[in-house]
Amino acid sequence: MRLFPAFRSRIFDMMNDKPKSPWGGDDDGPRNPWSMPPGGRPPRGSKPTALDEFLRRARGGGGPGGPGGGFGGLPGGPAMRGLWIGGAVVIVALWVLFTSVHQIAPQQRGVVTFFGRYAGTLAPGINLTLPAPIAAVKRVDVEKIRDIYFPAAGTGQNLVLTGDQNIVDLSYKVSWNVNNPQDYSFELADPDQTVAAVAEAAMRAVMATVTLDEAIGAGRAQIAIRVRTLMQQILNDYHSGVSVTGVDINNAAAPEKVRDDFKLVSAAQQEAQSNLNRARSAAQQITARAEAEAKQFDLAYEQYKLAPDVTRRRMYYETMEAVLAKQNKVILEAPGVAPYLPLPGMTPRAPEADVVVSPPGGKR
Repeated sequence: MRLFPAFRSRIFDMMNDKPKSPWGGDDDGPRNPWSMPPGGRPPRGSKPTALDEFLRRARGGGGPGGPGGGFGGLPGGPAMRGLWIGGAVVIVALWVLFTSVHQIAPQQRGVVTFFGRYAGTLAPGINLTLPAPIAAVKRVDVEKIRDIYFPAAGTGQNLVLTGDQNIVDLSYKVSWNVNNPQDYSFELADPDQTVAAVAEAAMRAVMATVTLDEAIGAGRAQIAIRVRTLMQQILNDYHSGVSVTGVDINNAAAPEKVRDDFKLVSAAQQEAQSNLNRARSAAQQITARAEAEAKQFDLAYEQYKLAPDVTRRRMYYETMEAVLAKQNKVILEAPGVAPYLPLPGMTPRAPEADVVVSPPGGKR
């Protein structure tokens, strides 16, 4: 405690040094409020200065040799120790509270580790664990659908080789989510990068087995299904904890440099397909008409077998009716009679007329 009086005396000497005083060295000028009066001691009854009060508090009492105390007016001794212990207890209690109680949302699962080792999975709700750093909880969203686009934004074309040695500019999207938080947290170092690499490998593997027409035509839906199945199989082998929810092929076209030529080829193929469809439709109509006629013939044949003479005569009459319905006719019934008829004057159309006689073996 002897250091403080000496320190204070040194400060007072520096302040009383007239050449260095900010108030100047003239005794008649304004007096330094921090300087001591002549004689080195303040007069009786004068109030202590602010510096005196600060130094008194700093040395822990009312003066040299006074009772001990804390800095800045805080209590010292056992009271100070009790205060520090109480503050430490509050801090530890808050630390335990905030690191032991975990609120898990409905779409989340909490992966618990005990000194870095997997210890369990927390269900949605309020859960309790040991405080950190003994136990730690990682929240994993198991309902969020994550999308990966190929090609990525601003990377240009995504050229893929088909099975018939053609190149296709392919753009597609892969959607996935988490179905096993434990495997997802510990088996994959970078899930997004792993899923993207598997998706690209599976797409190229499937495209290598299809033709260009299938890739840019109606076979894209089947290609997407095959890619999804292959991706899921690979990710299951990795124990990734990832489920592929969908693969969507947004565009499959020829490379930009030969796109115009491919459009002409595509137009020609569409025209050929339209002609083929029309030919098939006409063939189906002709086939249906022929089948109907054959069915009618079968029905007539069945009637003919039951009554051949009557059926034959009916068929003869129907045929003659169809042939002579729109013709000019002259009918002679009496055999051996040749009446005079002004045949050329009967009709202005033609000089000749059809002569109908009774069918052989019977009357009309």
